[in-house]
Amino acid sequence: MRPGGALEPVASTSRSGQRRTVTRVQTGVRMEKRILLVLKALAGTLDLSLGDLLEGIVLHSFAGKAPFSQETRAKIEALKQVYGLDLSAEHGHRLRESPGGRGAARSKR
Repeated sequence: MRPGGALEPVASTSRSGQRRTVTRVQTGVRMEKRILLVLKALAGTLDLSLGDLLEGIVLHSFAGKAPFSQETRAKIEALKQVYGLDLSAEHGHRLRESPGGRGAARSKR
């Protein structure tokens, strides 16, 4: 972000080598804690920012493609064990906030 909160265009390179300029925005998305821990650790092992990893996952999903190679899926399984993540795709859209979880992350106004 530029001083004053202005958005900053970012150049990215596709697999074809074509550079695209995009505008990124800060977001305050809430996510299950262990999922976030696995994603952050995975981004680190792949030398990506968390945002770059999430963009890649979403763009692959939008195209109906698997976002990860077999090798990366093995890394994910290992990280899930490290962080105790026992959720799977079948749990998607069926999670609910634990009591006190929502308010605990909010700051006082």
